Amino acid sequence: MTYAVDRTTSPALQVVPNAIASFRQLSADEQLGLLWVIYENMGGAITPAAPGAARMQFAEGLLQDVKAMPQQDQLQFMRDLVNRINTEHTRAYGVLSNNTKLAFWYQLAELMRTGEVIPVPSFYKLPEQALALFGQISKLEFGQQITVLRQAVMEMGVDPLAA
Repeated sequence: MTYAVDRTTSPALQVVPNAIASFRQLSADEQLGLLWVIYENMGGAITPAAPGAARMQFAEGLLQDVKAMPQQDQLQFMRDLVNRINTEHTRAYGVLSNNTKLAFWYQLAELMRTGEVIPVPSFYKLPEQALALFGQISKLEFGQQITVLRQAVMEMGVDPLAA
């Protein structure tokens, strides 16, 4: 018996990979801005999806280090994560599990909201390309949104074990 396999991919199945590819095409600051806007719009929904499976005790030391940095260093750390610059802190992030990385960004956003970590300026506006991507992500089902977020943050940082 022979089976034929349809190798065409449904556009609906490409939504998440396309969103992730579009995210990666943004500059570091645009990615950071988009993560902030997503947090502002769906942060409460991320909480049960990420921290429940995350082991935040592994990220607590890194969060404390970030809080202790001067604000410009905090911003540089976030840029270094996005740009995968090899530093002590990006390596510490790189060994976290994917769910812990997602929870780390949630906690980082909470610290930004409270002012313990450099906040996004109140006048900040997403560039058009990032705003369009936010529109696409906001139309996805919740599970797809979390998948996009997890994929976006899991490749950030430097995995010292992969080198």
